[in-house]
Amino acid sequence: MDFQQLADAAEQWCSNTPFELIATEDTERRMDFYADPGVSFYVLCPDNGCGDSFHVWSESEDCLPFLQLAQDYISSCGKKTLHEVLEKVFKSFRPLLGLPDAEEDAFEEYSADVEEEEPEADHPQMGVETC
Repeated sequence: MDFQQLADAAEQWCSNTPFELIATEDTERRMDFYADPGVSFYVLCPDNGCGDSFHVWSESEDCLPFLQLAQDYISSCGKKTLHEVLEKVFKSFRPLLGLPDAEEDAFEEYSADVEEEEPEADHPQMGVETC
C-alpha cells in the first residue's frame, strides 16, 4: 500500500479514537500520533515489497512501557495491517487515556446477564454432617 493510502487509513482510524495524526513523513514512512493528556507514539510503515513489519515507538518515557503489548503483537507471526497495529496501540494506551479496558467492559456486560443461582437450603451438602 502506498504511504498516502496508509496516512488516509490512519486519519480514518483517528476519527474513532482520541488520537490525532499530527505529522506524516513520506521519506521515512513515519506517522506521529498524539492524544491528551500527553500520550504520543509513532508508527514506521514498511515499504511495499520489503517484507518488514510495522514498528511502533514513543519518545515519551511515560508512554513507552505501555507499547509493549503492541510491539509483541507486531513481532508475532503473520502479516499485520495498519488498522490492526493502531487498534493494538489504542488498547495498550487505554489506561493512560483514562479509559476502561475494552475486554473488562465486554466481560462485565456478559456477566451482568448471568443470573446467579442460590444454593438450595433444604439439601445437605455432600460430606458435611448435620447434627
